[in-house]
Amino acid sequence: MAAARHPRPPAPAGLCGGMAVGRPGVGAALGAALLARLGLVLYGLHQDGAMRVRYTDVDYRVFTDAARLVTEGRSPYRRATYRYTPLLAWLLTPNVYLAEVFGKLLFVAGDLAAAVVAYRALRRRGAAAGQACGCCAAAWLLNPLPMAVSSRGNAEALVALLVLASLYFVEGGSVGKAAICYGLAVHVKIYPLTYALPIALHLQSGRRGGQGAADTGSDKKAKFTFVGYLWQLFVKMLNGDVLLFGTVAGSVLAALTVAFYHLYGWEFLEHAYLYHLTRRDIRHNFSPYFYMLYLTAESKWSFALGLAAFLPQLLLLLVVSVAFYRDLAFCCFLHTAIFVSFNKVCTSQYFVWYLCLLPIVMPSIKMSWGRGMLLLFLWFVGQGLWLAPAYFLEFKGYNTFLLIWLAGLLFLFINSLIIVQIISHYQKEAQVAKKLKQ
Repeated sequence: MAAARHPRPPAPAGLCGGMAVGRPGVGAALGAALLARLGLVLYGLHQDGAMRVRYTDVDYRVFTDAARLVTEGRSPYRRATYRYTPLLAWLLTPNVYLAEVFGKLLFVAGDLAAAVVAYRALRRRGAAAGQACGCCAAAWLLNPLPMAVSSRGNAEALVALLVLASLYFVEGGSVGKAAICYGLAVHVKIYPLTYALPIALHLQSGRRGGQGAADTGSDKKAKFTFVGYLWQLFVKMLNGDVLLFGTVAGSVLAALTVAFYHLYGWEFLEHAYLYHLTRRDIRHNFSPYFYMLYLTAESKWSFALGLAAFLPQLLLLLVVSVAFYRDLAFCCFLHTAIFVSFNKVCTSQYFVWYLCLLPIVMPSIKMSWGRGMLLLFLWFVGQGLWLAPAYFLEFKGYNTFLLIWLAGLLFLFINSLIIVQIISHYQKEAQVAKKLKQ
């Protein structure tokens, strides 16, 4: 007589697990997101002309001025505060030739394209169509922050698109395409350089069917020490995929660097690369280091303190890389959240760097809606508590530097709490099982 079969208890749902039924398709979500962003672009034109406080990001004026200099055959770095690749100024030359709104429309297009790549990545990882659409809509397409960033004329959406494309191609086995996108991403913004280690670790593990490096090592003695474990990982990274990725990505980055150095000389290296490595922004921002850098701006130790601020980032990024490289998207999400939270400079637009990866990791975070909403509420409260003294400093002229710093420390604590909660509720096994069934 056959034994009775007991049904398995249902697996805990991810943060977007309840979105798979009764929701419109990805086309409708993209249409709604496009209309919302176009509406914000049009509203921005009205506010810029009718109000003293402009809707358009101040950087967009910098982009346009740099593009105008390029059309005149001059260096974009003759525009003060232009700290970006000349490629961006070249892309925005239609701002001069056609209409100044062109750049915003380009950024909106990149914004929506990033959502499409995230949706395809979710489908490849085993998410149902409705669930994938729900994750993209909740975390990106209908999220007010990405909407505001792209419609105000900030170029972060283009970086998000390149980062997502890099991870999508890596997970799909298209190493060459991934390397091209990654080289472009690092050229446009330096922060994706931190993904190099997890990508290399992921590629070396993929050679053995996704088994972790610790599971297949032959030198058992080396496993007894953490240093030996890291040495094993390093040795096993020297395979064909890793070398191909490094060669192609390095070639793309080097070619762009050499070409623009030939055109614009040292000022290109200084403003596009070196400035961001040595930057010490003493203006108020979310960073826990801003007040220290502000008080020590004239000190001989100022530069050394700025470099020391990288140490907590480097240590945390190393630990996260080794622990989570098997799930590349989740590892890069943690990388970016940690990098932004502990950075020397942290502004609202930086949040887009990790929000673009959130749709891909949401199904793997087995957290109740109540807990998720509480963490989201705390995240907004942390920003609100920082914005209050920042407003009085910037618009009223009150000395609220200490309050801003304390609010920044609280926001760092909230971000750290959210990261810990995400890690503790992370379960990749369910997604792996779905992927294997397909």
